[in-house]
Amino acid sequence: MADLKENIAEHIESGRLKTDELILHMGPQHPSTHGVLRLELVLDGEIVVKVIPHLGYLHRCFEKHAEAMTYPQVIPYTDRLDYLASMNNNHGYVLAVERMLGIELPERVEYIRVIMAELQRIASHLVAVGTYGLDIGAFTPFLYLFRDREYILDIFEKTCGARLLYNYFWVGGLSHDVHTGFEKEVGDFVKYFRPTLTEVNTLLNYNKIFVQRTANVGVLPADVAISYGCSGPMLRGSGVDFDLRRDDPYSIYDRFDWKVIVGDGEVGTLGDCWDRNMVRMKEMAVSCDIIEQALASFPEGDVTTALPKRIRPPKGAEQYARVENPRGELGFYVVSDGTANPFRVKCRAPGFVNLSVIDEISQGHLISDLVAILGSIDIVLGEIDR
Repeated sequence: MADLKENIAEHIESGRLKTDELILHMGPQHPSTHGVLRLELVLDGEIVVKVIPHLGYLHRCFEKHAEAMTYPQVIPYTDRLDYLASMNNNHGYVLAVERMLGIELPERVEYIRVIMAELQRIASHLVAVGTYGLDIGAFTPFLYLFRDREYILDIFEKTCGARLLYNYFWVGGLSHDVHTGFEKEVGDFVKYFRPTLTEVNTLLNYNKIFVQRTANVGVLPADVAISYGCSGPMLRGSGVDFDLRRDDPYSIYDRFDWKVIVGDGEVGTLGDCWDRNMVRMKEMAVSCDIIEQALASFPEGDVTTALPKRIRPPKGAEQYARVENPRGELGFYVVSDGTANPFRVKCRAPGFVNLSVIDEISQGHLISDLVAILGSIDIVLGEIDR
């Protein structure tokens, strides 16, 4: 045995001992992968050399299903894309169809849509930040954030009867008006929720261990983010000042005064995991600002007057509509052949594009850092696989 050790030591010193790269599969059942995703890792010891995502475990044929459904029947399928942001998914799809038909919406519909979309953004970011803390090893903030998410889900349930998949935004309006006391409940939630953000910053985001695990890890330079087509907090976390709600306005977002949040490298390098997480934290406060302004000028009216009795866009009509969902630019390209069913519905999923950059920002990091990097991307496999 002693001779063997001496022989190995001699080979190491002389550089004649060569090691092979190890291929390790993370997932598809790994608890830190945020869904059914398999990452094929090429490792040199514990150092990541390459990351190859393998998708398709949650593929449900959304785009093919849409061809066999009428335009209104597609809406519940959009719910199930990014199931943490169903309201935003509804919004993007119905916007495309409404533009094809030239429908002008009542004011009340627009206000309710914006309020619901921003409540959904908060609910989504609460899951993102809470589960991200869980990935790093912080359990308590997860409970605080999921507690507050329940208030939003209760409002949604009172409004449309569902907690996760809503089918609430319809082509030309809404399935029905908001419930009695809606404005007060939403206003009370916003006032109650703001202190939670300060509390979680203290508990999690500025916690020494959390900072050490996320600062200077998974740095995504702005030019790389733009080259890959990243969007949402993934792009803004790299310091790129771009938000569709302001830069390609839809609905009535241009009526409100609010600020686009970008990363600033506060505790590490600009574009690291910490910046992406902090962008989501600050965006929740911005959503509260937008909601309060919408409530202050909330109009009366009917939400069903513009609902069309027959939805058949002209043959050859096509439209691309994009919205700023919690994970970035969600786009729907809809083509009509003149029948009651769309000829083609193409979904541009922000999570799919954002995930493509994981190899670029993971190389040279440890396996434990890869868990932090993946969590900071905030993926939902329902929209990635579709």
